[in-house]
Amino acid sequence: MSDDAPIHLILVDGSGFIFRAFHALPPMTAPDGTPVNAVFGFTNMLARLLRDHVGTHLAVIFDAGRLTFRNELYDQYKAHRPEPPEDLRPQFALVRDATAAFGVPGIEEAGWEADDLIAAYARRVTDAGGRCTIVSSDKDLMQLIRPGVEMQDPIRQKPIGPAEVEAKFGVTPDKVIDVQALIGDSVDNVPGVPGIGPKTASALIAEFGSLDAILDAAPAMKASKRRDNLIEHAERARLSRELVTLREDAPCPLPLEELVCRAPDEAQLSGWLARMGFRSLVHRMGLKDTAAAVGVASHAAPPAAHADAPPAEAPPPPDRAPFGPYETVRTAEALESWVAEARRVGFCAVDTETDGLDPLHAGLVGISLAVAPGRSCYIPLAHEGAPAQAQLLPEDGVDEDPVGLQLPVAAALEILGPLFVDPAVLKIFQNAKFDLLVLTRAGAPQPTPIDDTMLIAYAQYAGRHGQGMDELSRLYLGHTPISYDEVTGTGRNRIPFARVDVARATAYAAEDTDVTLRLWLALHPTLRPNRALALYEELERPLVAVLADMERAGIAVDVTELRRLSADFAARMGEMEGEIHRLAGRSFNVGSPKQLGEILFDEMGLAGGKRMKSGAWGTDSSVLQDLADQGHELPGRILAWRQLAKLKSTYADALVGQADPGTERVHTSFQMAITSTGRLSSNEPNLQNIPIRTEEGGRIRRAFVAAPGYLLLSADYSQIELRLLAHVAKIPALREAFALGQDIHARTASEVFGLPIEGMDPLTRRRAKAINFGIIYGISAFGLGRQLGIPPGEARSYIDAYFARYPEIRDYMDRMKEEAKANGYVTTPFGRRCWVPGIGDRNAARRAYAERQAINAPLQGGAADIIKRAMVRLPHALANAGLDGRLLLQVHDELVFEVRQGQEADLSALVKQIMESAADLSVKLVVETGTGTNWADAH
Repeated sequence: MSDDAPIHLILVDGSGFIFRAFHALPPMTAPDGTPVNAVFGFTNMLARLLRDHVGTHLAVIFDAGRLTFRNELYDQYKAHRPEPPEDLRPQFALVRDATAAFGVPGIEEAGWEADDLIAAYARRVTDAGGRCTIVSSDKDLMQLIRPGVEMQDPIRQKPIGPAEVEAKFGVTPDKVIDVQALIGDSVDNVPGVPGIGPKTASALIAEFGSLDAILDAAPAMKASKRRDNLIEHAERARLSRELVTLREDAPCPLPLEELVCRAPDEAQLSGWLARMGFRSLVHRMGLKDTAAAVGVASHAAPPAAHADAPPAEAPPPPDRAPFGPYETVRTAEALESWVAEARRVGFCAVDTETDGLDPLHAGLVGISLAVAPGRSCYIPLAHEGAPAQAQLLPEDGVDEDPVGLQLPVAAALEILGPLFVDPAVLKIFQNAKFDLLVLTRAGAPQPTPIDDTMLIAYAQYAGRHGQGMDELSRLYLGHTPISYDEVTGTGRNRIPFARVDVARATAYAAEDTDVTLRLWLALHPTLRPNRALALYEELERPLVAVLADMERAGIAVDVTELRRLSADFAARMGEMEGEIHRLAGRSFNVGSPKQLGEILFDEMGLAGGKRMKSGAWGTDSSVLQDLADQGHELPGRILAWRQLAKLKSTYADALVGQADPGTERVHTSFQMAITSTGRLSSNEPNLQNIPIRTEEGGRIRRAFVAAPGYLLLSADYSQIELRLLAHVAKIPALREAFALGQDIHARTASEVFGLPIEGMDPLTRRRAKAINFGIIYGISAFGLGRQLGIPPGEARSYIDAYFARYPEIRDYMDRMKEEAKANGYVTTPFGRRCWVPGIGDRNAARRAYAERQAINAPLQGGAADIIKRAMVRLPHALANAGLDGRLLLQVHDELVFEVRQGQEADLSALVKQIMESAADLSVKLVVETGTGTNWADAH
């Protein structure tokens, strides 16, 4: 192409096309199980464009997000648009990946719709004497058709010109905007004028010529409902015209010269097509087939975190044996044969089926085993309607016809028990802690040694994807297992697993262990190349037994005190409601967000309200906090009321029901593979959310008590994340302050503001403390200003002064962001990969959030690694010391123990020594301990 050749720009409406392709093509999945029918359609279309050389320049235009300037004009714009189908959501990112793989520019801009960018580029090209082809069938783009601008239907491969527009709208393209303004758009929630459809609108345009002329003529029209609507809704029509008009003055993020058509990098493109499983397209384009090299024919690693991130080490292709049919084991002889086979191969996958989700109360219904891919069985133990073998007489035909029988639980566990503790046989679980608790409660010895596929995946891919078995199976095996809902039903029709027909239970349960074994075969070999082997074997796997013991132990609660707290909270809430009603000027349901929104924004007229999709005002905590920060009293009182209501329902009331009636101990469940940083979380009860520094939070903690004759001991890492920051960012001043045992916040205030530490003003120290902790979480000037009650400009000056004094922190932050962008993850000081989805997102807000995650994850994840190291070592240390104490809880950076009175000093010294030596840093770890008869006094 010569430099003087006229430009022919092809603009692909990427956001519009993906919906068309999704609904036009049958379901398809990539080798990793990800839906790809829309991606396949898009890829074929892009390949055809490049092959046919229909233009000189090419770009794909995407929507950057739902919120644009139109939402500021009309807050209900697109408010009723439903969420995309589940099978479509993962394909949005893959279409962007496809664009990059072809070497085609992908363009989007925050605050603007793809249609606006298309309009702007079309104007830019035609003004330069070129022409533009828009690859889309979106009616909203038809207003752009004119000499030099045409459209092409990407699925039907037919041009769309003025004749097609007139057939659709009844007007020429230059009048489409006026027609759309009159009829509105129910999909985008453009209001229009009630009662006017396309035919009426086109007839009015034909008669009067334009929207303005129609509205001006309306009062003189013959009396009718249509005339009344045109008069009453004239402003809505004008607003609708503004909403549907595409902005040709929108930005063009990339100059035209960067949109020149270029041949794709064949190696990059063929590799991507192979990973997607688009083998036919590889051959059709004459590319080298790299499927064998990347293992695509049978398996692919999960998609990279963003387009530029290299994939992790891919697991080897799993065995392709079919999933089932599986054997139902009904006799002791058959079970003994399976046990012998497990001993021969040296490993087996194990799974339990129960009649509930709480492992400390659920009954054992059945057990499944797998010894090779496709070689799995189910042992029914407590299915209703199936008699136990021991209950039948010989004449019932036990030996000859065992169908319909099941082994008693005790008999099955007597056979399985020696296998569970055989050191030569590895027992493989998915979420082992649950199964260990179920099995030991049923009377089995605790299985050892074990592996856990959930934790094997988590050690490598925390934050990249979920670690549930079904998701891992789809990602790494390309197989969707039978779901629990398929065998038990849903909603009111759900039946207990004990009532599931044994044949269906076998297909479901045996498949679970088959999948678990295949996942182990696929994922365990990647631990070493992904540098996660030590993390898994030294931390995650041994922690399973530690946490299981903690959950069995539970912690005692004072039920009487909890009931007293509940009554007190209820009384205080009643008093607060009276004050809230006085401030509102009338009574209303304080717990109703809808009624509260009407009070705040309709009746009181407070500024800053935003309506949600439902049409109701948004009144979440961020909205109320903003209003409170502006000096409005009512929102602040509502926040205080909500906090009290949460404490009452979540703790004061719920803990009474969660306490074991016999022991009055509650048994929280620790979640091992939820967070992206390695931190543990807990539920039922969630102990992470009890307020630490409020009076009410202290009263909740006071209800957690020691057993008679014992004390609670709390051991808490002091400022561990700041110490890690000083270590990883190599900050001499902070390292020195920690080494000297100085008040770190006073030292920071002294360094930043140039003030002496002695006699430090408490307000200045508080500001330095807010900066110290805020920096870890990527706080903005606005956030710091709101926290300190100062203008954002003043807060920005504090942050700038902080970075000027500690430039190493800025260097660390930049380094983490670059590491995340390059790899898709950051690592803790101990090698844990914390994946950061969204680090390459084109949306600025999502990208900024991901960058804050990248900065904080090595610190929060490092703290999690350190406390896990201590937890793994502590039980053995306590046993070796002969102390009557046990670990009960882990909450953030704190461990809580129960210890016999008189032994607390020895336990405190031992715990402090182990926790402080859990990691060798350039900054000393410090642990603070305390004891008391309740958690509040010990903390």
